[in-house]
Amino acid sequence: MTEATTAMELYIVTGASRGLGRAIVEQLLARERVLLTISRRPDRALDAAAAAKGAKLEQWAFDLAHDVGAAARLEAWLHAQPRERFATVTLINNAGLLGKVGPIDISDAETLAAVLRVGLEAPLVLTSAFLRATRAWTAQRRVLNVSSGAGRRPIAGWAAYCAAKAGMDHFSRVTALDEQRLPNPARIVSLAPGVIDTDMQGELRASDPSGFPDIEQFRQFKATGQLAAPEAAAARVLAYLARADFGSNPVADVRDA
Repeated sequence: MTEATTAMELYIVTGASRGLGRAIVEQLLARERVLLTISRRPDRALDAAAAAKGAKLEQWAFDLAHDVGAAARLEAWLHAQPRERFATVTLINNAGLLGKVGPIDISDAETLAAVLRVGLEAPLVLTSAFLRATRAWTAQRRVLNVSSGAGRRPIAGWAAYCAAKAGMDHFSRVTALDEQRLPNPARIVSLAPGVIDTDMQGELRASDPSGFPDIEQFRQFKATGQLAAPEAAAARVLAYLARADFGSNPVADVRDA
């Protein structure tokens, strides 16, 4: 089979410049895949890694906390793709923002709004654009929203972040219901990836304990080796994405059997 007729896989990943998102992109790089990343800053080391593996990688610089143009550009870009070329097309909404840890009255409006824009508004509008642009595609369509246990239980000092992740879970449930009524429905999952050793965890451990009563628990996660490396977490996320039953439960955890 020639390259011109080889069935390809297309992946769009947000928040790909560091942590879990970067590890996901690194593990997806392969000759039969096309990857598009959306991050605040492109990562030129990823360009080099893609070239070495023969993968097709395009990186867009968007700050999802402030720039609302990513969804429109994504929709136009997808419309321009040779859709008959792809066997699968997947959107991974990974970008997230913690904001200021503590009661909401110590955060300004701009910070609170930014957390909700990155963690809820951006996944919602990008998913909308993705579904609309690929509606007529015959490829298997998937949306993986990277959620958190914080969306499923309250954590003092994390109001905006918890609200964003809870909203992500619920919009995933509703979108899954909507898709089931349509031809070639997209599979939607809001997936909690476990506790990961990222910059966000470092921010949490450095927070003011007066506004974050659970801080000692998070310090112990690090001290006792309970934080997964981003590379290990990415492997679990991608293994879940590859499951035959992906989408059967729109709100899930990588630790689900």
